[in-house]
Order: sequence, then structure tokens, then C-alpha cells
Amino acid sequence: MKREAISALRARRGFLRKIGRAATVVGAVAATGGVLRQAAAKSGAAAARASFPTADYDWTKHRWAYGVDATKCIGCLRCVEACKRENDVPLTAHHFRTWVERVVYLEGEDQPRIDSQQDPVNIAASGSEGEYRFANRYEGAKVEKAFFVPKLCNQCTHPACVQVCPVGATYKGADGVVLIDHKYCIGCRYCVQACPYGARFFDEEKGVSDKCTWCYHRITKGLQPACVEVCPVGARIFGDRNDQQSAISLFIRNNRVQVLKPETGNEPNVYYVGIDKAVL
Repeated sequence: MKREAISALRARRGFLRKIGRAATVVGAVAATGGVLRQAAAKSGAAAARASFPTADYDWTKHRWAYGVDATKCIGCLRCVEACKRENDVPLTAHHFRTWVERVVYLEGEDQPRIDSQQDPVNIAASGSEGEYRFANRYEGAKVEKAFFVPKLCNQCTHPACVQVCPVGATYKGADGVVLIDHKYCIGCRYCVQACPYGARFFDEEKGVSDKCTWCYHRITKGLQPACVEVCPVGARIFGDRNDQQSAISLFIRNNRVQVLKPETGNEPNVYYVGIDKAVL
């Protein structure tokens, strides 16, 4: 009889443990649902207003896009430095909202050599993690072809980062720009992993993910992104596709443009001229 009582007590304890685990899971799901509802309410309320994010800007009246003419880029990296200053990006060699890649084809080689300002050799050449330049590593080499490719967030029509964010911190605006609400970001870095373009980074000091927003605080006031404004050769183009005579509309209409990784289905809104399949 005593043995039966002990057995029954153990069974009862096991049953209570299972109930406890179930309650914990339900509570976690409920909490997550609450955060998601809160994030959805935030985005819904913003979209419902006549103007967003300011009283003078209506995001339903714009369709922003960006162009890169790789035949013009000289790899001066002024755009990278301007972006860091404008958007308070950490002054390190591994945190960038925009960057530039150098693509070099040497005689006798089938594949190009690609490097960026993050390369250790280029960091050593600059002598600083706050200023950037490309080392003259191909001096004396037989270069068949070379060009520079500026890169940044593609503000995709179907952004993978928005799909994977568990709390709604990353969302797409009515004007096409993908934004991050850092008040909601929990630093899970799912978006960083989901981006097929490597356009996101994690800010360790702030504990949030970050990326290019086309200088949203500037374009909503009628200004150009900082990188576009400082480019000395006009390699970066920005504008509103709703305006058929805007710089970007003319760029897309008058050139044979391409987008990066079209096979992903993300439908990027950054259009390139002068790149080849090695970059695509």
C-alpha cells in the first residue's frame, strides 16, 4: 500500500510539472502576441494619419528609388564617410550603412578580385578606422578591367527583413522605404541574417540592428541623402518615381538598369548601371 501511495505521488508531481511547462509556454506566446499587437498598432496608427512622419510630409504621395552608375564611381569613399557622420554610425571598420566594393579583373584570371574598405590591407592604408581609402595593391599588375560598386540597403518591395522580425520593429513605409523603430528592436539579429545583400549590421553599443534608410530624416524634408549630396561625380542618383521627370525616373528610363540578386524575389529598388554578372 505504501509503495502504491509513493507511485501515485510521483505521478501527480509529474502531471503538475507538465501543467507548469504548458502555462509557461502559453504565457510566452501571449506576451509575444501583445508585443506584436502593439507594434502593429504603432504602424497602423502612423499609416492612418494624413502625414507621416511629419506634418509636412505625406508618405502616401512618394515612391522613392535609388540609382548607382558604376561607370562613374571613382572609389573616393566620400559617401561612406558622409554617411557615418550624418547617421551616427560607429567609427569602426566593420559598421557601415553604405560601402563601396572594388572589382578587379587581372589578365589570365577568370574570376574577379573583390575588396572593400573593410579589407585589412585597405584599413592599414587609411591608417584610421574613421577614414577610408583603397590601397594601391594592383600597382604594376596587368589589370584587364576594374570598377567600383557602391552598395547599400535595397529598400526591397518584398523585404525579407520585415518578414522575419518577430516584434514589428522593422517595417516598410508607404513610400517604399524600409525603416527600423529602435524602441521595439530586441536585438535578435534575425533581420541581419535574413538580408541577402548583407546590408544590415548590429550596433553593439545601442543593442539594436541598423541599416541605410536613404537618410529618411533628410528626404522627408526635401533634401538628398548625404551620400548622394557629397558624390563628386554623380555616381549616386536618388528621387521620386512618382515624378516622371525626377533624376531617378530619367535614370531608369534612359539606361539599361539591373538589380542585385533578382533571383531572390525581393525586388530591390536600387538600380545599377555598369556592373557585370560577378556583381549580380
